[in-house]
Amino acid sequence: MGCVLSLSVSAQYVTYNHDADKMHQFTVGEIGTGSLSPDYYYWLLHHSYRQSASSRNKLLYRTEAGAAAYMQVEMADSIRAAMEKRATIEALNIADRSGGALDLAWAVEGEKVTSKLEAYKKNIDRILGAGGNADNQSRWNERYRMYSCAIKATQDAYMPNAERKKQYLAIYADICRDNELLIEYVVCLNNANRTNGLLNQEFPRTNPVARAAAAALNRWREAGWKAAGSRSISE
Repeated sequence: MGCVLSLSVSAQYVTYNHDADKMHQFTVGEIGTGSLSPDYYYWLLHHSYRQSASSRNKLLYRTEAGAAAYMQVEMADSIRAAMEKRATIEALNIADRSGGALDLAWAVEGEKVTSKLEAYKKNIDRILGAGGNADNQSRWNERYRMYSCAIKATQDAYMPNAERKKQYLAIYADICRDNELLIEYVVCLNNANRTNGLLNQEFPRTNPVARAAAAALNRWREAGWKAAGSRSISE
């Protein structure tokens, strides 16, 4: 145990032995100052390195690397500034394209589209009262649900408010066109229903002979009254 302890203590002991030859070699290779020693060793074994060691030091490469790194820092700063600006613009685009509370197009056009869609639904509900059947009303209800789904999809879509407004106006135009067709259809159903009622209604038919006889009797009576009146006046 004593031997082990002594070895561990001696292992932690640090010495510094200055070697001038190695120091010269290090300074020549790093910054190009000083001279290689021993000179005869390098003259015999590393003659070409001895001739160009001072000019081929690491200081030139280190300076070039620092200059290149400085240029990269400027480039990185410019790229960072451009990316931050682009991120700001894209954030505004995301806010513009997002639906929900930021749907400015619906805030402007929503009331008009909703009122026309409600009028369209009321006209669909008039089909049965005008004489239509449930199948016809079901087909028109399918178109009503199609427009409601188109409005909901436009509200949830990722698009700018300008494009969203164009879609709302296109849906509004389609609803107006379909509503006009629906009104014409309801009017046709109503007219057909009234026409069928008039055709199926029974009217009492009078006897023309009896009417002629009654008219003749009235004329005979009037003539008799006139004759009696003139006789009484003459007497």
